[in-house]
Amino acid sequence: MSLFRDATRWLVRAIALFAILAVIGLVSVFVLSEAYLRDVAPPPAFSAVIPTDSTSIAYGRHLTRTRGCFGCHGQQLEGQVFDYWPWVKRAVAPNLAAFAKAHEPATLEAAIRHGIGHDGRALWSMPSYNFVHLPDSAIAAMIAFLKSAEVEEHELAEPAFGLRTRWWMARRTEMHMQDWAERVPGMVVGSDEQDNIRRGERLAMTTCNECHGLDLRGSTAEMDISPPDLAIVAAYPWDDFVKLMRTGIPIGGRDLGLMKVVAQDRFAHFTEQEVEDLYAFLRTLPNRPVASDVFWRPEAE
Repeated sequence: MSLFRDATRWLVRAIALFAILAVIGLVSVFVLSEAYLRDVAPPPAFSAVIPTDSTSIAYGRHLTRTRGCFGCHGQQLEGQVFDYWPWVKRAVAPNLAAFAKAHEPATLEAAIRHGIGHDGRALWSMPSYNFVHLPDSAIAAMIAFLKSAEVEEHELAEPAFGLRTRWWMARRTEMHMQDWAERVPGMVVGSDEQDNIRRGERLAMTTCNECHGLDLRGSTAEMDISPPDLAIVAAYPWDDFVKLMRTGIPIGGRDLGLMKVVAQDRFAHFTEQEVEDLYAFLRTLPNRPVASDVFWRPEAE
């Protein structure tokens, strides 16, 4: 009996020690992940005047539509819950109309263009890298529209990172959105090139790089799909490119999945001039160098 009691005591102690270590481990993961989220550099001061005229607000709505805000935040900007994304337990795109009314323009700009939330922590799912090359005037127009939008009340769940994502953050094996935004390459079109090509580059670098890599030359990192190098557009006749932008249907008619959804929700709203500019720029890509071993397109081992 004494031997049994001793074994039982040791088992209880072992279980207690394991529980203590587990708690310490979980607390450490939380503390380290929070430290990473708070390891952000303050963005440059944003002091652009927010316009109130109808033309600017309409332009802001166009930017908000074509850059995908409706796709993630809901068709009434009411917010959406994403509980099927692999990189987080539950992402919540907030009620954007309500959020815009509750916060100052600088707070909105920090989230849109720098990946920093209203609480000063880095964002995780907001694709801020897609807005880096939008000028202040465009950001101001977007904010003007968002502040003017009618608030559609909608109940939303609380966001949750989940233990796996917290572990990634603690180890810093995945980047938060400010890190992504800071790694967006600069523009490549020179001042000697045509205006439509320069306009097309800005459009591509604030639209297409969300999927096709930060430099538009394809992405293979951590994705179920591998969006191609957009130099492929050089093989598209004009009419086929227009069809791709308006419907998401490529040459050959195959189902492009996400591209089809995105084209119909966003790109179908491009003006004819925007489509022409985008086409002009993308057709120059085969003549431009491609960066090697970037994190969104790592070299195969």
